[in-house]
Amino acid sequence: MVSLHPEFIIDQSKHTKAVVLPFSEWEQVLADLEELDDIRAYDAATASAQDSFPFEAAVREIRADYNE
Repeated sequence: MVSLHPEFIIDQSKHTKAVVLPFSEWEQVLADLEELDDIRAYDAATASAQDSFPFEAAVREIRADYNE
């Protein structure tokens, strides 16, 4: 689990408008979200294993998603 040190930006009415994180913490949050996305994709793929396609096609699709 990432240890976060957020700072909050509030407006004149004391409503929270934004959160500021140290850049290194933001990079870790992004890495964790990408890993979670991979886990969800794996779970979805294994749940519908009957809808399979060739390995080479899967690699092309993953590379295309990664390069976007």
